[in-house]
Amino acid sequence: MDMYQKREMRKNKKMNEDTKSLPSTSINWYPGHMAKTRRLIKENINMVDVIYEVVDARIPFSSRIKDIDDLISNKPRIIIMTKTDLCDMNKTSKCAKAYEKMGFKVVMVDLINNKGISDIYNVTSILLKDLDDKRESKGLKKRAYRALIVGIPNVGKSTLINRLVGKKATITGDKPGVTKKLSWIRINKDLELLDSPGILWPKIDDKAQSFNLASFSAIKEEILPLGKVACYILDYMDKNYKDNLTERYGNINYDEDDVIEAYETIGRKRGCLVSGGDIDYDKVSSIIIKDLREGKLGKVTFDEKEEERS
Repeated sequence: MDMYQKREMRKNKKMNEDTKSLPSTSINWYPGHMAKTRRLIKENINMVDVIYEVVDARIPFSSRIKDIDDLISNKPRIIIMTKTDLCDMNKTSKCAKAYEKMGFKVVMVDLINNKGISDIYNVTSILLKDLDDKRESKGLKKRAYRALIVGIPNVGKSTLINRLVGKKATITGDKPGVTKKLSWIRINKDLELLDSPGILWPKIDDKAQSFNLASFSAIKEEILPLGKVACYILDYMDKNYKDNLTERYGNINYDEDDVIEAYETIGRKRGCLVSGGDIDYDKVSSIIIKDLREGKLGKVTFDEKEEERS
């Protein structure tokens, strides 16, 4: 066995060790501003009439704040599903129906093509009809509805607000933690929003949920190794959207027990080479994650209906 073969064996062994097994430990990523946000929400909850709970249509259950009910009391609520232009609508629609069976109002929006935005106000006015009637019975004029908008990091809250306003009102980005404080934003004479930073919960102990959040950039990339996140994506795609993988990368012959061949195929197709013609595995991992987030792996949904997840 020559030196090159030994190097390849060591490299392949390390690659499998780095990517094959998914960690069973829970994730603890809870920046100080998230705890502060929770406190501020509780302090200001009596000032709002309705809650806009924003979730990612590609992970409609995983992207929901786990203990949201503890924060918003019994306020009327609308679940707003963003990024519907990137989701598997068949799966996501089933998730939406599951939410409706729980008693929630659900609105799906396509923020890229500006679809479904008007539905938010229409559903809000239906939910708050009693509020309008009560003010009218007292001889008071109708006032603007006050909505608190909440969600996990990078779920599209800022982009949604910008679409509602019709101009750039907030900073948007693809990294968790762009919004840092609560702030009131006047949408129009009929609606005011209390914007809040993206928040999680102190401990994420569901493995699939952890990787779903990491795959769609709700938690920082440093929290879970890129290789493990990328292999989670390949594994889920191979089991649920194999044709999407083939269309993007060709026949990668994915094997969950030995991901080397798949990485080699993707790396050569996408030009992830280093000196000597070796594959840059880290670059391959980054490309897989980036392709998923940008919709280059097709329209996907990584969550099932609640009864299918249990």
